Amino acid sequence: MTARLARRPEIAAKPRHHLSHASLLHYVDRPVKPADLDAIIVPTARPTVYLSYALRLAKEVGCPVLALCSFRANADEAYRAARRLGVQLIATDVHGGVALPELSTSALLASGRFRRRGDLSMKRNLGLALSKMLGWDRVAFLDDDISSVLPDDMRAAAGLLDRFSVVGLRNAGFPDNSVVCHALRAVGVKQGMFVGGGAMAVRASRTTTFFPDIYNEDWFFLLSEDGLSRVAVTGRMVQEAYEPFRTTARAREEELGDCLAEGIYALLDDGGKVDDANHDFWAAFLEDRRAMVDRIIAALPGRANLTGEEKRRIAEAMKASHGRRLFVTPDLCVSYLRALEADRTIWRDHVDRLPTDLKPRSALQHLGLTSSHVHRPR
Repeated sequence: MTARLARRPEIAAKPRHHLSHASLLHYVDRPVKPADLDAIIVPTARPTVYLSYALRLAKEVGCPVLALCSFRANADEAYRAARRLGVQLIATDVHGGVALPELSTSALLASGRFRRRGDLSMKRNLGLALSKMLGWDRVAFLDDDISSVLPDDMRAAAGLLDRFSVVGLRNAGFPDNSVVCHALRAVGVKQGMFVGGGAMAVRASRTTTFFPDIYNEDWFFLLSEDGLSRVAVTGRMVQEAYEPFRTTARAREEELGDCLAEGIYALLDDGGKVDDANHDFWAAFLEDRRAMVDRIIAALPGRANLTGEEKRRIAEAMKASHGRRLFVTPDLCVSYLRALEADRTIWRDHVDRLPTDLKPRSALQHLGLTSSHVHRPR
């Protein structure tokens, strides 16, 4: 099986899915001058045992953990874990009433089938806002399903922020892809991976972008008014495995964000700009994606590497992708990108107005976060 599933020769010059966006990244494998991290920010939603790795890593690196807790995670248990391990911690329970600006991108998707149910983007935006108020400069986002990060790699990533806006760690674990991209890989296509927010260092004092509430929020965070920020990749981390085809809900929930992100990054690959993504571009790109998913479905019966049950699950997920894409129109794509551009200004103005040099509890209270703990080992 070849990349023909993703790219038919007769439409190669038209908007299409790209198997890799690696050319947009700067890979740094040589030793670099390290720097200290001011904090590791963990947006956590799982039981506290999954926070333990980040706590131990922070102890080795010599920085605090900011644990933003919801769902099955809570600040009380995070505090007890930090005390046992002797790690500096700021932990807070995150709820829906936080003091962050109302964004047009969120309002556009607030009702109906595109409404988001998670809070990952909100937590990451809280991390950016708190970094500004606490005077943190070099911070790293680390998801609670990431492991095998060397302290020296974290320091190297922090050092590279002198030259790059964002530095991600190379994923040596389970591929961090969308359901559609996992399906491409399942039928033999060499689908690549991109840098992600699961293990990403940023220079908070210089960051003016935000994480919109949509799948692939980290890809949109990397975009600026002029195009893609300077992004480096170094070191390694391991993404915990998961089952992308367990339910069809994941494919439906990802489809809009995956269409938008893959379309924009395909444009950037080809030397284009975000402004080039007009109605005609999206009409052609969405048609290419429809045809690509059809080819995935058609390829499944002949795949000896897949069981009958795996083929059924992948086919159902691809049909779910098709079904949701019926509502992803060129007009919606254009409107979303227009809203994203406006929201960058809203977010930048909000961050500029935030108070600075605050103590942790004051900063948390300013954002409406009152169920919190601060721990400093003696």
